[in-house]
Amino acid sequence: MNINDDIIQAAQEAPLSMQFEGAKKKGFTKWKSKFRKKLIRLLGDTSPPCSWQCPEQSRTDFEDHTRLEFILQSEGTPSVPLYLLIPKGQKAGPLPAVLCIHGHGLYGHHPVAGRDDLPGVADAIKDAQYDYGLQFVRRGYIVAAPCMIPFGCRVEKDTYDSDPCAVTFVRMQALGKLLIAENVRDLRWSLDFLCSRSEVDNKRIGCAGLSYGGRMTMFTTAVDKRIKVAAVSGALNLLQERIGNRYSCGSQIVPGLLKYGDFSEIGSLIAPRPCIWETGSTDGLIVPVWSDIFRDRLLRAYRAAGKERNLYFDRFEGGHRWNGKIAFPVFDEVLRPSSVASES
Repeated sequence: MNINDDIIQAAQEAPLSMQFEGAKKKGFTKWKSKFRKKLIRLLGDTSPPCSWQCPEQSRTDFEDHTRLEFILQSEGTPSVPLYLLIPKGQKAGPLPAVLCIHGHGLYGHHPVAGRDDLPGVADAIKDAQYDYGLQFVRRGYIVAAPCMIPFGCRVEKDTYDSDPCAVTFVRMQALGKLLIAENVRDLRWSLDFLCSRSEVDNKRIGCAGLSYGGRMTMFTTAVDKRIKVAAVSGALNLLQERIGNRYSCGSQIVPGLLKYGDFSEIGSLIAPRPCIWETGSTDGLIVPVWSDIFRDRLLRAYRAAGKERNLYFDRFEGGHRWNGKIAFPVFDEVLRPSSVASES
């Protein structure tokens, strides 16, 4: 057999030795603790810097919100560009917040913040309803939208002869670093930034993302307990399938993961917290037989945790895009219960 056949067979026969197969809450709690520790060891240290600065770069006022640009800076750590969107006309007091994470693409975090004034961004927003950060701020949430590597302003794409994700993964591995772990660190740093803001109620934080943003929503929510509710869009696929049958970029690879589990096990670490998993009916990146396996494993975890009602599957008509039909009301219920009650 050639190497591709070897990899396909190895992926199909991956051990997944720590896959959860129980049905009781006590067993799930024990499994969750063990698998979370294993995941953290595989990722390595994702702790944000202890001390940092965040100089404001710009401020733009709109009718319903203010958009600020910051750069998170700390000596010895790459800087992170970040948008902060603050709604206008809200009641006094700290507000709930959402960490909104972008996916693959040329524009990084710009579409999420609604930057349709930048070349090409308006089309990206239209194609995938990509401005979910803007949609959240217009619902009364404070939004942080950071830029990850190697995307947007954090990569010079024209200097690469091939996919920046694959090249960056290899180069960082040579330095003893892991690309996906660097992004988890930066997203947790963005949570630190949100929690440092007086406008934010740090006990009411959600996380949402599309495509790679969905994948990173899953990872960040799995390792950071400050996130109370999550929406994972366009990312209900397993590593077993991706490495065996299609290209899977270096920004999603955790070396050794399939010895112990798959993305479904990482997603299960979110339980019992509410989580919405969005999939479009014509999304070519979602393979039904594998997404069904993913759903079954999530259901097993949530049932064992006694919180099946906190697991939502939004299967909508459409392609690889953000939807929000179920996510928005669930976020409101979890993060803004008093306002929901007053509106009903």
